[in-house]
Amino acid sequence: MNKDMTILYRVHHGLYVNLTNRCSCACTFCVRGLSDSVGEAESLWLSREPTYEEVIAAFGGFDMGQFNEVVFCGFGEPTEAWGTLMRVARYVKETFGLPTRVNTNGLGSLICGRDIAPEFEGIIDTASISLNAPDAKTYQKIVRSSFGDKSFDAVMDFAREVKHYVPNVVMTTISHEDEEKCRAICEKLGVRYRIRAWAG
Repeated sequence: MNKDMTILYRVHHGLYVNLTNRCSCACTFCVRGLSDSVGEAESLWLSREPTYEEVIAAFGGFDMGQFNEVVFCGFGEPTEAWGTLMRVARYVKETFGLPTRVNTNGLGSLICGRDIAPEFEGIIDTASISLNAPDAKTYQKIVRSSFGDKSFDAVMDFAREVKHYVPNVVMTTISHEDEEKCRAICEKLGVRYRIRAWAG
């Protein structure tokens, strides 16, 4: 393993897992276009994707009693490495008993080519899904998904499904613009709504 490669990093009281730099989106607000650094990590750019064994080994460098949760969020979309994510999340639950969260663009089912929502059950406690816009046209303009026009509806479908398998589902935006429209979408879907800080 490249010792300069950051797999785990601390942000406040959470331990974050950086599994991949791959992403199906090229968001106009993406933090990796502004800085290499997030939290205590100097750089989240990976020379290659870590294996399950490498991720597990990296936990040995941390006192897990210091953390409130383990969050799958790095410089890529974590569901791009869904096989590794599932195994690591299960390890975290069985070994440390900590809550787990996935910060996702909500396109994992398109990425994996199947409905992955049921696979969250029992291993993920919170799914934080990027909404970012109240309609498909605005969404694609901001997020620039490689899946094109079907992306917005896919995010809606994922949120609608995953809430049956995950205790806490929240959808987020990076702006107060269209706040009420986005809030109304979340209420209709039966999930929480949150405006998150924009790094820019």
